[in-house]
Amino acid sequence: MSRLRLLAVCFVLGLTAGSLAVAWQRPAAGNAPEQATPRSRPATTDQFIEVSRKVGINFTLTSGGPNKRYIIEAKGGGGIAWLDYDNNGYPDLFFVNGSTVEDWRHGTSPRSRLFRNNGDGTFTDVSAASGIDHTGWGMGVCSADYDNDGTPDLYVTYYGGNVLYRNLGDGKFQDVTKRAGAAGHGWGMGCAFGDLDNDGFLDLYVANYVDVDIDKLGEPGSAPNCTYRGIATFCGPRGLTGGRDILYHNNRGGTFTDVTEQAGIDAGRYFGLGVVMGDANRDGRLDIFVANDSTPSALYLNNGDGTFTDVGPQSGAAYSAEGQEQAGMGVDFGDYDNDGWLDIVKGNFSDDTKNLYHNNQDGTFTDQTYFAGIGGTGWLFTTFGADFLDYDNDGWKDILLANGQTFPQMDQYPTGITYAERNLLFHNLRNGKFEELGRSAGPGLALKKVSRGLATADYDNDGGIEFAISNMNAAPDLIRRVRKGRNQSILLKLIGTKSNRDGIGAKVRVVAGGLVQFDEVRSGGSYLSSNDLRLHFGLGAAASADRVEVEWPSGEKETVQNAPAGGILTITEGKGMTAAKPFRKAPQTGKRSMKSKVMKGEG
Repeated sequence: MSRLRLLAVCFVLGLTAGSLAVAWQRPAAGNAPEQATPRSRPATTDQFIEVSRKVGINFTLTSGGPNKRYIIEAKGGGGIAWLDYDNNGYPDLFFVNGSTVEDWRHGTSPRSRLFRNNGDGTFTDVSAASGIDHTGWGMGVCSADYDNDGTPDLYVTYYGGNVLYRNLGDGKFQDVTKRAGAAGHGWGMGCAFGDLDNDGFLDLYVANYVDVDIDKLGEPGSAPNCTYRGIATFCGPRGLTGGRDILYHNNRGGTFTDVTEQAGIDAGRYFGLGVVMGDANRDGRLDIFVANDSTPSALYLNNGDGTFTDVGPQSGAAYSAEGQEQAGMGVDFGDYDNDGWLDIVKGNFSDDTKNLYHNNQDGTFTDQTYFAGIGGTGWLFTTFGADFLDYDNDGWKDILLANGQTFPQMDQYPTGITYAERNLLFHNLRNGKFEELGRSAGPGLALKKVSRGLATADYDNDGGIEFAISNMNAAPDLIRRVRKGRNQSILLKLIGTKSNRDGIGAKVRVVAGGLVQFDEVRSGGSYLSSNDLRLHFGLGAAASADRVEVEWPSGEKETVQNAPAGGILTITEGKGMTAAKPFRKAPQTGKRSMKSKVMKGEG
């Protein structure tokens, strides 16, 4: 950037800084601050495109037959994980595959697939040589470095028992499930890694769905719980027995212990699907939110002594705004109003709102779905994947919902509900409200499919967020934005030393352009999926972040001063910024020097 242009940017920022709240509070309706007024945006017709086949991703998600006679065919499969398994600086892509009833019975289920990111915008299928060879009816996945050896591992959930793959660091994975004691039981769905006791090693939560035998599932229409709107459909989950979720404690030696009972987890045996961890009450300990199907969702507060208390009902995050149980699926934590506290977005079934739970900073949440403008738009959609993301790099979290019905039979009736659905992108208007852009955001978001998993990453390291979406009995979508504005961004890779290697649970504040943003490193979330662990922050027009403040799970704090926009910063616990790399499309000459200052004890 020329000196003249830099001065001009600083002048504009100086004019607007006075009207930007450092810690923005959600205003009461009709009393929005001046900076919350949405700016006009040029109309676009080609912002987002689908590029999966073009970049070398050739995969079809198998999940039952076309008629979905049984619940496992409609709900099972579709997990996605972004992970840099070979540590080349570019996130790779893993897809969990499902099965059919016939293949599952005969032991001929297809394999899951791992695609290596080549660093030039393309991918290569490396599944055959990866060692990831377990087959079965796959469901979800979460990724993290559970043994702190510097390479990300994979935990894959299945109907009938899960699999833990340890990354050997040479391009291959090893099935260590039996040795680690992490096979689980029943029907595993969503999972998440997190250091729940801050001992430097990642624990593991696994959501279980229903306790059923595939060979004993009822036929469509055979019982009251086998219909929808009077239409014969598969049976469940109501009328079936719920499977109890599992909490594993990491023993530090590569093994886990099941502590579900003593921790007080899921005594009601709800129908668990999506799970995400985050410090909901900012007490320094990770909490757990579980989206349950047709039962109250659970918010497990970490008591700090190895036990948890489900405060979902009293917190306001277990039900809809009307106090009803909902069919929850995908879920994510994120600070959509930049007040420094984690809010919740959750996907639900059709004929119901989705949830946007605002964190009131006092242990309670308020469902702002209708106030935010999400309620009416999403009513007829069945939402599985759900993620907060800043797609336009303006510093405010937007919302992406991946949709698809479970009943193919809906296409035969004039209900307004279809089996294949388009996905929804809600743009943050900075006043607590959102505008849905899907219809005008280009061909990538105009697609109508039966979507399930959703995971985000900046896979080409160009400063913008892309997203992968799995589709039932079809190819996945890899969607990227091709018409981009001038807003800046940074990616932060955290490396723990006293804390867990991935820095999962670390709290990060980024101060730039008069705006303060907050996020945490997390594994798991959305629907059965896991995002890139690097944190993405849009900076708007700011040429740098004044401060990047990190509070590690160990309690150590440090600050990076004057971090320039337009690159990937590596922050190592106790050392500050240890590496800086410009984005892939950034100029390779004339780079600014990137200096960091570690400020011990500074919040």
